[in-house]
Amino acid sequence: MKITLLQQDIAWADPVENQRRSEAAILAAPLSDLYVLPEMWSTGFNAIDEDTISLLWMKDMAARMNAAVAGSISVKAEDGTKRNRFYFVMPPTEKCPEGKIEYYDKRHLFSYGNEQLHYSAGEELKVVEWRGVKLLLQVCYDLRFPVFSRNRIDRHSEAGSNYLYDCALYVASWPASRIKPWRILLQARAVENQCYVAGVNRVGKDPVCRYCGGTEMIDAYGKVVASCPDDEVTSTTFELQMEALHAFRTKFPVLEDADAFSLFCKA
Repeated sequence: MKITLLQQDIAWADPVENQRRSEAAILAAPLSDLYVLPEMWSTGFNAIDEDTISLLWMKDMAARMNAAVAGSISVKAEDGTKRNRFYFVMPPTEKCPEGKIEYYDKRHLFSYGNEQLHYSAGEELKVVEWRGVKLLLQVCYDLRFPVFSRNRIDRHSEAGSNYLYDCALYVASWPASRIKPWRILLQARAVENQCYVAGVNRVGKDPVCRYCGGTEMIDAYGKVVASCPDDEVTSTTFELQMEALHAFRTKFPVLEDADAFSLFCKA
């Protein structure tokens, strides 16, 4: 599966302009199976995007590209709370003519930036299967909490392909001042979970921070296999090597010796 990571500069609180920028970036990288946008790609961090125009745009782009489009948006949920919601939008198929939408509500709210004053936290881990690949949805600050995202083995499934997920997607508005921990933690999550990790971060400035990007794809050995240059609006595309990943897991089944965490995971 080919994944395109889109390193965007986000116009503050301007969904229409951000749709225009994102559409141009997607059209410039055709033939991917999945396009991943940064955290709050339609408004910038903690700005408001309460209507549905950004989600409708994601549905339209998924249909036009025959690919999934993913990224987080600030939304008002059905219960009236605001959520930092990571949408994963799939194109129409014969079985699902309207297209399928999955989402994950950010679990770990960034209290240092008062995110918890504006949003409610999600509770559930979310894994989406798309074109034979199992993808974990995560948002920014989640990267610092490895217990929540811990991969695990289904011992009733075929070795190598029996993990909860194959690739973790982290979308972010991660400031340049803390970019070194971002890179280290992306590699750590890949190694400890024997998976690919895609980190998609923005560039540019908002009223509070500067962002330099650091968008990368990491393999299960912790190697950076694709990346975007810092401080550039650009993208990178990488094709996941699933046979190689399954072979590595079968040969070196580290997670068979893992501890059983019970807070969010069933042992």
